[in-house]
Amino acid sequence: MIFVPGRGGPVVRHGRMNLRGKNFSAVTPCHMVRLQKFLADAGIASRRACEEVILAGRVEVNGQRVNRLGIRVAPDLDQVALDGKPLQPRRLFYLALHKPLGFLCTRHDEFNRRRVIYDLLPPELKSLYSVGRLDLESEGLIFLTNDGAFCLRVTHPRYQIPKVYRVTTTQDIGSLSLQPLTKGIWHQGELLKASRIQWPSRGRHCRAVEITIQEGKNREIRRMFAAQGIKIRRLQRIKIGKVMLGDLRPGKFRLLQASEVSGFFSSDVQHPAVEKNRS
Repeated sequence: MIFVPGRGGPVVRHGRMNLRGKNFSAVTPCHMVRLQKFLADAGIASRRACEEVILAGRVEVNGQRVNRLGIRVAPDLDQVALDGKPLQPRRLFYLALHKPLGFLCTRHDEFNRRRVIYDLLPPELKSLYSVGRLDLESEGLIFLTNDGAFCLRVTHPRYQIPKVYRVTTTQDIGSLSLQPLTKGIWHQGELLKASRIQWPSRGRHCRAVEITIQEGKNREIRRMFAAQGIKIRRLQRIKIGKVMLGDLRPGKFRLLQASEVSGFFSSDVQHPAVEKNRS
């Protein structure tokens, strides 16, 4: 089946691979992608050059020759061939990692003084890139992937994906009002704002609170609390969208379930690039 724009929803399939003797489920969400993107991801050429390849009639989808743009395919379902030779879709991976304290969210420390999150991954997964960042002193849930569309869905402010952090302070905050954080605080020319504040338990001597943000500006929560004169002792991200950190131990990772991945594509909000193309 050839999918045309605007038809069909995300389909999710599973594969398996072996990493260091362990079997892991590789989740491939078959959300529709443009044919030229599929070709570019398969290493044929740049996306613009792949458009010329399509217009030249060199591509077949499920045995049907295609010579126009606008076609969408499901990478793990449709059979795509170039000049009669089948092409394999790129295998996509989605990891949830519990970043420990003291690790950098970068591929290499230029001074070689600190550990990086890629030290926690097997060689087969070191080519993945982090979806957003957590600073050196923060810990908790972070995703790694090789799917740019997934990364955009999680990080772009347009999609308003909530991220929940558990904040532990050095002082009692139970009697303080944190409502200014939900109204917004201007700091260094930026508006910092929490969308929700939740107290796991509240009393005069409470030192823990859960903060939800949806944009993720640089060190946003630390800056908000500093502006209120409150020092943070521990900052841990415990949830992204509907995905919980749960009992995942520090330094360990798991592959996201198919439903967890596809859940980030269920929003009715349009992709920014799609809206731009339609205007």
